[in-house]
Amino acid sequence: MSEFFNTLHSDEANPVFLITFYFAAFIFGISIGSFLNVVILRLPRHESLIKRSSHCMTCGAKIRACDLIPVFSWLFLRGKCHSCGEKISPRYPIVESLNGFLYVLTFFVLDFNADSIITCVLVSLLIVVGFMDWDTMEIDMIIVALIFLLAIPSFFFTDRASLLPRIIGAFAISLPFYIIGEISRGFIRKKTGEDYRAIELGDTILMFAAGALLGTKAIIVSALIGIVVAALAGLINKYVTGNSKFAFGPFLSIGIAIGALWGNRIADWYIKLLQAPAQQ
Repeated sequence: MSEFFNTLHSDEANPVFLITFYFAAFIFGISIGSFLNVVILRLPRHESLIKRSSHCMTCGAKIRACDLIPVFSWLFLRGKCHSCGEKISPRYPIVESLNGFLYVLTFFVLDFNADSIITCVLVSLLIVVGFMDWDTMEIDMIIVALIFLLAIPSFFFTDRASLLPRIIGAFAISLPFYIIGEISRGFIRKKTGEDYRAIELGDTILMFAAGALLGTKAIIVSALIGIVVAALAGLINKYVTGNSKFAFGPFLSIGIAIGALWGNRIADWYIKLLQAPAQQ
């Protein structure tokens, strides 16, 4: 099996095989994405993820099996419920398509191996973290715990990072985040009377779990990307709504996903860039 997939990025790879493989990865990804929609919707409400059938959120009608095809059913129905005609949020196909695209991108970047499989699981969990935090301003610790547990198979079955960089990575960003959160908490409480941190504990624990999985270099890159993207989004949000408070988790999730795919390469490139003048 490993020899079969070793041709994925080789010069001898058959174009038909590549197209078939990536298409299958996309279909599998959007299928998993359909379940992610259920998790994003039901987990904050403490509803069962498996017992209750999918139904229209407006009229309560049970969704037919033929309408449960990821992405395509939404397109065929023109984004409307088959029973009441009420509009169905485009978020559903967006989540499904995003998960499918990220699976294809993961296999394209990392090839087919244990690391790419673990990374596919990671990006799916990050999608849940990002969208749930966007909706509720909270990060579910069950999902974060699953991200942390991925560090175990990653340590034994991949060469992403050894034990020490994983330990350092767990604290490299989460510890500064915790300190910033504690310091900012006092200032915010004094100024506004509200009790919250500039960086919440959920964000801190997320970076702890991701750091244990990705290692020191990748988690630092992840944090920098997440902070930059969040800062830009915060400026836009402040300009449009006048509100400076927004969910940090979606942007950290973007950073972690990029760090999982290219973090070590970006860090190594930057280190070489800094060393170049000294070697001249």
